[in-house]
Amino acid sequence: MKIIMLGAPGAGKGTQAEKIAEKYGLPHISTGDIFRKNIKEGTELGREAKGYMDKGALVPDELTVRMLLDRVSKNDCKEGYILDGFPRTIPQAEALDAELTKLGEKIDYAVDVEVPDENIVKRMSGRRACPKCQATYHLEFIPPKQEGVCDECGTGLVIRDDDKPETVQKRLSVYHEQTQPLIDFYGKKNVLHTVDGTQDVEDVFKAIKDILK
Repeated sequence: MKIIMLGAPGAGKGTQAEKIAEKYGLPHISTGDIFRKNIKEGTELGREAKGYMDKGALVPDELTVRMLLDRVSKNDCKEGYILDGFPRTIPQAEALDAELTKLGEKIDYAVDVEVPDENIVKRMSGRRACPKCQATYHLEFIPPKQEGVCDECGTGLVIRDDDKPETVQKRLSVYHEQTQPLIDFYGKKNVLHTVDGTQDVEDVFKAIKDILK
């Protein structure tokens, strides 16, 4: 069972990927983790990727796909895997598709966790973090006992740059421009399934489990 998680930043696809991984015993694979592991271990692929990153250049899709295929060739991926954060663009999806076809494999499910932009801005701009102990809160869903103060250590809470409304809007714009076309791509392959990500986390997970049956 090979699954791709789609959805805007802040839609909750990472949370759902973790829950799917736990229930079905599948590895949850993010390209960020693959990059960090290869670079840390000094693999040939890692050294190649680091060369681009050190120059401030984007790692080419071809190299990213090679790193991904190296990861999914491991024994723990024999029964399948969940890809989170890849592919992000149509060229990446086409490259992945071509390589999987060569192996006689394909993506079985592309699960799109759909949440309107205004909900995402509200979700993310409500997050607060403790700069000292890293505890996290949400003004609406997990508020601190005392407004603006960490329950754990009493430090003043801050809003991270990534969670500021203007930053969230920029990230959403990039998502709609680059990643949203993937929904059409996987729709044409008849593997796309959309779930309402505005529901409670457990309700979203139940909807995904119904799809994966």
